[in-house]
Amino acid sequence: MECTVSWTGPSATTGSRSGMTFLAETGSGHTLVMDGAPDEAKPENGGANLAPRPMETVLAGTGGCTAYDVVLILKRGRHDVRGCSVKLTSERATVDPKVFTKIHMHFLVTGKALAPSAVERAIAMSHDKYCSATIMLGKTAEITTSFEIQEA
Repeated sequence: MECTVSWTGPSATTGSRSGMTFLAETGSGHTLVMDGAPDEAKPENGGANLAPRPMETVLAGTGGCTAYDVVLILKRGRHDVRGCSVKLTSERATVDPKVFTKIHMHFLVTGKALAPSAVERAIAMSHDKYCSATIMLGKTAEITTSFEIQEA
């Protein structure tokens, strides 16, 4: 897997001479834009708030990774899963490096006659065995999960 991240330079949109927007080009041929928050104290260090922050994309990628696993595990178990969303809330360290210290994942899984034990097992398997992002972030963060099932 590879990815090239490039600074786009000064922001043409805001007229800022600094700009902190970055473009990531993935090995699979997709692009992702990231930006920083505006910094009123030091405008030259801030972004223009044009895209997600880099750490937001890490959190979003983790949610995508684990939701993918949960759906796949349920499908392979022949469960009638129709939808899956996960809301991630997090806390970060207050000093650099500002790693994630706590992450909670709340899953909403929709389907026909889904057994709570099957959903719980799929989440645990993702968390403990398959989701690379969750396992990696678990090295610095306490990761907790919860779920609810919605009948389709």
